[in-house]
Amino acid sequence: MTDGKLLAVDEALARVLSGAALLGEEDAPLAAARGRTLSRDLAAKRTQPPVDVSAMDGYAVRAADLAAGAVRLVGESAAGHGYGAALGPGEAVRIFTGAPVPAGADAILLQEDAEAADGAVRAKPGAAAGNHIRKAGLDFSEGAAALFAGTRLGPAELALAAAMNHATLPLARRPRVALLASGDELVPPGAEPGPAQIIACNSFAVGAIAEGAGAEVIDLGLFRDDLAELERGIELAREAKADILVTLGGASVGDRDLLRPALVRQGMTLDFWKIAMRPGKPLISGRLGEAHILGLPGNPVASIVCALVFLAPLIRALQGDPAAGVDQTETAIAGADLPANKGRRDYMRAKLSRDAEGRLVATPQPMQDSSLLTELAQSQALLIREPGDPPMPAGAPCRIWRLPG
Repeated sequence: MTDGKLLAVDEALARVLSGAALLGEEDAPLAAARGRTLSRDLAAKRTQPPVDVSAMDGYAVRAADLAAGAVRLVGESAAGHGYGAALGPGEAVRIFTGAPVPAGADAILLQEDAEAADGAVRAKPGAAAGNHIRKAGLDFSEGAAALFAGTRLGPAELALAAAMNHATLPLARRPRVALLASGDELVPPGAEPGPAQIIACNSFAVGAIAEGAGAEVIDLGLFRDDLAELERGIELAREAKADILVTLGGASVGDRDLLRPALVRQGMTLDFWKIAMRPGKPLISGRLGEAHILGLPGNPVASIVCALVFLAPLIRALQGDPAAGVDQTETAIAGADLPANKGRRDYMRAKLSRDAEGRLVATPQPMQDSSLLTELAQSQALLIREPGDPPMPAGAPCRIWRLPG
């Protein structure tokens, strides 16, 4: 069960992602593609390796010839400089790792297994040549797709794209995410806060999550709890051509929580407001023209958890990631007894460790208040409890979501 008519988290995520289509594509140099997302499948422009090559240093031979005794050394094959002729009966070619294997050779006698003297090569007693040959096309073949649309490009993917001979790549356009933080109590870091003021911090965490998901972040700054002021911030997001406007704070029901009225006055179509989630109940989702709207709670832990659960998948979906909404949880065991959970999905901040058997243990922090950044910074995961879960004893299986970093 859930609290009243609150929307379940999974349904809320499905609605946030509905209609999140690829924003477009652009070509970019390979060197500028790290962390970006491919918009189309990428086919190899060449075959790798282009010919049969040796996997080891040694001698290219005919295995049957070598078994009969010594063979005559007739040349050398190095990487980038092959022997240039076929191997004849009773012949051997000195060969190095990555060098082309001469036609006619079917085995490599490893350097450490060979005895070479007076222009001849033989196998040491008890040694034999082996098939240490990488066949042409072992890695990939020309025309075959090896990287696919929706792939995030990390070091291995960039190396593969380069080896496939691509100097530029078709990439999904990065979503532009505008951050609008509101609250009369907020001042920027480095300022001297008044007696009732606090330092604004949510935009730094949410911005980092957005950038980590592949977005271009535009921090619009801090805005007072004033309808006209908030509408000015929304206009700035429009002028910046934001694909997603993320509001921070002002999403609840207090007299000073004015973001939802400001968004509605600016033309937002509200999809939902309030979800069965702890922390993060007052979440706004809607559309303002083509822009997606996510109104995150003002409490910093709630803001960060909601950004992980909703914002990061939305950013990935707008880049064509087919796994944007895939469950990212894994199994651990509870490190403490937990009471029954009530009507909302609970994302409990937890420390991770290993027990004597090597099992992953998630121990919830003693305090779970959504304003406590210290507890969050000292956690490595979120331990997830479903609405209506019964008491959980220590040692029972549980689900966790690892925190970034």
